[in-house]
Amino acid sequence: MGSNVIEDDGYSSLKDLKLEIKNNEGDVNGTFSLCFWLYLPSESSSTILHQHNSDMNSSAPFLALTANKEMVLYPIRFVHQEAPNGNEMEIPTAKSKNEVPLNKWVHIGCEVATDIMRLYINGEIEGEMCATCTSDSLKNISLFGANEDDSVEGYVRGVEILPTMSSIKDYFIKDPPLQLHVDGLIAADIEEDSDGVWIVVGGKASCRRNFSLDVVLMDAFGHSVNKEMEIVASLTYADNGAQVEKPDDSEAPLLTSCDGIEFASWDRPSKLVNGRASFKLKISQLSSKCDNRLFRIKFFIPKMEKGYPFFEAFSLSIRCISRNNNTRPSTLIWKRSTSAIHAVSGTSWIDGGSIEPMSNIVHEAKPTPSSKRVKLGQGNPFATFRSDNSSKQRDQQSHEGDKPNGRTMNLEARQETHEQSYNSSCDSDSSEATNSCKSFASNGSPVSDLTVFKYCLGNLTEKSLLLKDLANSASEKDVMDFAMQVSQLSGCLHHRDQIRISKRMIEDGTKVWNFSSQNNYHVLWDNMIPVLQDQFMKISCCRNRILTQQDFEVLRRIGNCQELVAQENFEKLWCWLYPVAYGLSQNGLNEMWDSRWIEGIITKEEAESSLHGPGNSLVDPGTFVLRFPTSRSWPHPDAGNLIVTYVGSDFVIHHRLLSLNFFHSSGGKSLKEMLLEERELSRLGRITTRSLRFA
Repeated sequence: MGSNVIEDDGYSSLKDLKLEIKNNEGDVNGTFSLCFWLYLPSESSSTILHQHNSDMNSSAPFLALTANKEMVLYPIRFVHQEAPNGNEMEIPTAKSKNEVPLNKWVHIGCEVATDIMRLYINGEIEGEMCATCTSDSLKNISLFGANEDDSVEGYVRGVEILPTMSSIKDYFIKDPPLQLHVDGLIAADIEEDSDGVWIVVGGKASCRRNFSLDVVLMDAFGHSVNKEMEIVASLTYADNGAQVEKPDDSEAPLLTSCDGIEFASWDRPSKLVNGRASFKLKISQLSSKCDNRLFRIKFFIPKMEKGYPFFEAFSLSIRCISRNNNTRPSTLIWKRSTSAIHAVSGTSWIDGGSIEPMSNIVHEAKPTPSSKRVKLGQGNPFATFRSDNSSKQRDQQSHEGDKPNGRTMNLEARQETHEQSYNSSCDSDSSEATNSCKSFASNGSPVSDLTVFKYCLGNLTEKSLLLKDLANSASEKDVMDFAMQVSQLSGCLHHRDQIRISKRMIEDGTKVWNFSSQNNYHVLWDNMIPVLQDQFMKISCCRNRILTQQDFEVLRRIGNCQELVAQENFEKLWCWLYPVAYGLSQNGLNEMWDSRWIEGIITKEEAESSLHGPGNSLVDPGTFVLRFPTSRSWPHPDAGNLIVTYVGSDFVIHHRLLSLNFFHSSGGKSLKEMLLEERELSRLGRITTRSLRFA
């Protein structure tokens, strides 16, 4: 059998791989199979494995990666030869049909026989070729990894040489390698700028804010793995990966909170629990103090001394800003009435750049706070509800929605500057606002004017706590009045729907949990699926299309649900699913869902992948898919809205947020017609295969 330098639980560098096929190896005919897990962190065409034997004066490629990221298997004892005309002779090879992904573990298998050679990728045959060689020619062969002259950098695990009677697929599912990921769906108190960069408020201690990120250890099949180990977070520069140095006589650039006390992040590692480590972080270093450079947070396992890249994970690029840099054009905030809304030419859209607007559906932009996850605070939004008759009464208005004058909907535009904060509260964990809901306003409403102001100025955590308390103490009519007060004070209707649905959402969520849990602390995920399916169909008024297994996998990630679902995880899931289902019940969108005009509950990565054709090239410009933003949960004003992901005329994938507050199908035009009238959109795309990937 082959010899291999094995360190750190079987992981090793590709350049350390050395295998010897002896006379007595393989089967009686000298044939053999080789399989191993391969991780390639960067794109480079190079030889992966070289072959050498006594009949060859020099080494030759056995397995190589092309510039198009195709894996190629060469015949045994293959030597490059030139044809009489001086050109290189064409040699038969077995080539993969699809691109080999980078920064991800891939299982490679090579079956070598006297008459045929096969290439396997992840247990499936990807290519084969006819071979003409004797059994003697398959003996005494040396295989070794990339040498110093090869530009490829790679890592291997689970190298096996086995007789051809053995199944390579059996070894594919055996003991898969591990990899560390940042879970982009489970992030809190992080804003997203127009260029896709995360925005974090940092700087001095009095104003910087906590933000949360989760890191998950998964095997190559996407299953979380429970290992006893610690994860450390550090702050690096996004452009070169260098660590941000601690300034003299200053705090560490990245801090973590533990029991209300701040520590340097490297002094407080986070332990993996059920394969997941959660971090509550703050950044003390501003981008403006570092030549406006962007940061990334690096997570790594300190016990892995060699620093394997698959045991490191990086966040998206981060711009750390000061809370005081929040100047915004007043026209983007204060819209006194819906009649004042009008189309704006040259609006800057979500991913930046000033272009011609979608004339039928663009309205004046209104920046809104965003958060990757709603944190419900210390209070439980479902546990304190009374089982009284009020929970059985439904105000039909809460499911009808307002339909203001005008026949267009709003395509959200973002024109914020880079150095900008979206919340005016300095302490993101403050819950002071929840104490004011029981006082009375001067107009006799049970909701005080102070509560209205605090809601308008609060962050998402404070908003959710306020609405929880309000829904518990006020009537449906009071909640509607509060929604109108917030709309009048803020000058727009953007927050209204999330307020209006809050009472019913929390009451229904309480009932669903109580029914599912039967007074237990946990519910089996498999038992939760039919309950969620029934609730989704009921709330959305959809009859012809149910949620699929892939949809539930995304929902499971959104709620961070394990096999046993805790109430906290159910609440996260419900706060995302309810606004989506409610939105589908409005404006005839359920018909678009039933007819698959709206794709399933998909991630941003799946939507982008669907817009790539063979060879990873983009499909025709104008192709688009509709999806729900997985990072927007109640009470975020964008929760339940739609995103158009499409290929622009510049052959770049764009993401446009559609705000449905101002849309209705009067005038004989449906949302389908309005979308197809847009210059940048021409035809609906389809997702044919689904595979969840981390960002």
